[in-house]
Amino acid sequence: MSPAPRRRIPVRLRRDPVSWHRQEPTWRDASPRLIAAALERARARPSGNWYVIGPSTAVRTDAGYGTTVEGTELVAWRTADGALVAGPGACPHLGAALAQAPVRCGTLICPWHGLALGGAPFAGWNPYPAHDDGILAWARLDLHGGEEPLDTPVVPLRPPAAASLTAVYTDTGVCEPEDIVANRLDPWHGAWFHPYSFVDLTVLDDGAESDVLTVQVSFKVARRIVVPVTAEFTAPGPRTVVMRITDGEGAGSVVETHATPLGTDRDGRPRTRVTEAVIATSHRPGFTLARTAAPLLRPLMRHAAGRLWRDDLAYAERRWELRSTGRFPG
Repeated sequence: MSPAPRRRIPVRLRRDPVSWHRQEPTWRDASPRLIAAALERARARPSGNWYVIGPSTAVRTDAGYGTTVEGTELVAWRTADGALVAGPGACPHLGAALAQAPVRCGTLICPWHGLALGGAPFAGWNPYPAHDDGILAWARLDLHGGEEPLDTPVVPLRPPAAASLTAVYTDTGVCEPEDIVANRLDPWHGAWFHPYSFVDLTVLDDGAESDVLTVQVSFKVARRIVVPVTAEFTAPGPRTVVMRITDGEGAGSVVETHATPLGTDRDGRPRTRVTEAVIATSHRPGFTLARTAAPLLRPLMRHAAGRLWRDDLAYAERRWELRSTGRFPG
């Protein structure tokens, strides 16, 4: 069966816009048990102990990039040939923080006493397995993951780099990774919670049998101008949810959401970093021009992601608060 012909113009004019409060309620379909079951299936999938530590572009050749995973301090940098190195974020000599330590010719140099680390085990300092997939940087922490290690992380299928435009957004919330994943496995909230971005949302397949949530939705350009698409949501691992556009403008484009547990704050509350990679593609000839304007478009893409995540982190934080106090429904 041949695919439906694509519209010459990707936008559509909504003839009779429905007011926010008059749209069809979705709470009956957004079953807590359905979302919980999808979450449990995601948590059962292997991660191989791999954690996203940040955008690939954040790890440089001139200084260490510092973060934490499950309370473990970590530093990453690049060797002279650009290879990714990751390891403990404290100097093995006297414990100095290695985040932002200078890197010279691929060697990270402790700012306290000049101890040099080239990426190989030295003086009790042992590197972690690291992986750069071209968009995101990963580190494998077997002590925290507790799973059977995998040689490389489970990276979702993406559009070809030469035909895509990529932007990465990060933010941090007071919650656990499962709260981020549960938010993404609840597409029913889209048009209600994000009316500035989504309208006319219909869930075609709730994923109970197929394990793939399929949604028809329109991205809002202006009050009556929208871009309709069909998208699928899948969870290839316990801390990752992928949205893929399967029909409509930008078919093949992917939005990856990765949740990395950072550890607890001073009040003992969990903190989780969201790293969202938008990998956009299009069959339209004008998309080539858009790719050449990537430096101008990426801040706009990150701004759009940030607006959504201000709301979605509030959702995730509220969910964690209810869970932690025994008040979560279900």
